[in-house]
Amino acid sequence: MINNLFLRGTTVFVAILLMFGLVMPAHAQSSTILLEDAYATLASAKHDYKGHRVKAMKQIEEAFNESGWKIKGTGKNHEPQGTSDAQMRSAASLLQQARGGLSAKAVKHVDKAIAQINDGLEVK
Repeated sequence: MINNLFLRGTTVFVAILLMFGLVMPAHAQSSTILLEDAYATLASAKHDYKGHRVKAMKQIEEAFNESGWKIKGTGKNHEPQGTSDAQMRSAASLLQQARGGLSAKAVKHVDKAIAQINDGLEVK
């Protein structure tokens, strides 16, 4: 009986936290982590993609905004082109994985970010 009451009380408490946005469901947390990783990966890539890398970062920022979170950064590192290209591909892969836990509006921004990355990778 006491265990049952404890379980009900815990369930109600978690439901209240979810309702007020004080905790996130697991799929939203993993999507947030993937978005953050993709953003950080793009931020450290080289700056020679004719603006597509920065546009992709802005789309990730918009995806965060749609979800009620904030992210911001610049990315000022310069590295060999091959390393930078690999980071761009890695960021696209992370974004693809993040799509499942996001709202429809956030997914649109993620898709635009992936398109910007692909366009940037075509620039040589």
